[in-house]
Amino acid sequence: MAAPKKTNRFPLVTALIETFGFSPALATVTALGLGAICCLALIWVVRSAPPRSLVITSGPDGSSFRRYADNYQKLLATHGIALEILPSQGSSENLQRLQADTPRVDLGFVQGGVDKDAILDDLRSLGSVAYMPLWVFYRSPEPINRLAELAGRRIAVGATGSGTHALALTLLAANGITGEPPTAFVELDANAASAALLDGKLDAVFLMGDSASIQTLRTLVRSPGVQLYHFRQADAYVRRYSYLNRMELPEGSIDLGKNLPAKDVLLVGPTVELVARKDLNPALSDIILEVAKEVHGKASLLQKRGEFPAPLEHELKISDDARVYYKSGMGLLYRTFHSFWLASMLNRILVAIVPLALVLIPAIRLLPVAYRWSIQLKIYRCYRPLLRLERDSYGQLNEERVKDLLMRLDEIEASVDQLKVPASFADQFYVLRGHIAFVRQRLRAAIPA
Repeated sequence: MAAPKKTNRFPLVTALIETFGFSPALATVTALGLGAICCLALIWVVRSAPPRSLVITSGPDGSSFRRYADNYQKLLATHGIALEILPSQGSSENLQRLQADTPRVDLGFVQGGVDKDAILDDLRSLGSVAYMPLWVFYRSPEPINRLAELAGRRIAVGATGSGTHALALTLLAANGITGEPPTAFVELDANAASAALLDGKLDAVFLMGDSASIQTLRTLVRSPGVQLYHFRQADAYVRRYSYLNRMELPEGSIDLGKNLPAKDVLLVGPTVELVARKDLNPALSDIILEVAKEVHGKASLLQKRGEFPAPLEHELKISDDARVYYKSGMGLLYRTFHSFWLASMLNRILVAIVPLALVLIPAIRLLPVAYRWSIQLKIYRCYRPLLRLERDSYGQLNEERVKDLLMRLDEIEASVDQLKVPASFADQFYVLRGHIAFVRQRLRAAIPA
């Protein structure tokens, strides 16, 4: 007699058949489904990897925004992330770039209050990173106590696209100055405006760090005949414009030897927010904020050590990933491993495996239960007509009645023979056949001699 041909199956299919009693077809389908889910999880792990390059929109060369971006570029490079820097005119242009599809920009510095009416649903703030004071320099033999005193003068309000331009127009309008003659608004960049002020071609200039260099500010502070405006009404401005902050520049803080400034000066200005697109890879959020902490966490003339970055929410919502960072710092894996990319990969693997385990393990445990219940249900369905037939066999029987019951029993047995059950249900299957044989024997014994 020839030996039965051995069937080659995948180990998982064999395990499902032998462990849970699955039929070969069901075991194959289940194994293919599990394989497909694992493949999809692997594809997600690969495709969700953070990019190795980012683009940031900064500010003009020499501005504080550009200095921030240069520091970010150096520190991110140590983690294997290349940062491309796109110069701009300042906050307004940065905001426009972040909302545009081309060029693709991932990050940017934007001062608070630049565009309060814009729709910013596609952008998220990673937090405030610095104060951005407004510097107002003017030529006058006597100090100016209110901005309203600049009416009728030639005023540089910053280049179009800069945060300086937006804030200067807002504060001047609040003082009744709209640029109508004899007042003249001049839209120049920081270097050109400061040079014009020194040459006597302008009476006042508005400057901010998003468009003015530190050297330009120091030059104006040291220039004779040029005064730095003291915001005596700083508290009023801060209460009227929620995005502004009151800052104090101490006497002599710029130059102790020359005692510049000669007295404490109050300044106002917004904070600078580090803004990202809504779809920024979550893994990059932590490393960017770690870099921001190193760049902006030091003490300076206008801020305390560790004051920034901070989750100060203004027009833009703080991203969910940034909130988690500010609450608990970097994740455990990022703190444990020095390699950002290794920690990121392990984190993605855990994110993929844990939900799969929570779903697949209960499913694998319930699937054999449901399968066994379906097989048992098939067997129980065969018992119903058998029990009914046996009840009908009680009482007085004649030969014709017995033959009719035997025909019904043959039909029940034929339906049982068509059942396909796994080997683990063989005992129940043969018990059912034994009960059919038992009923047939009783019926035959009841036929009259």
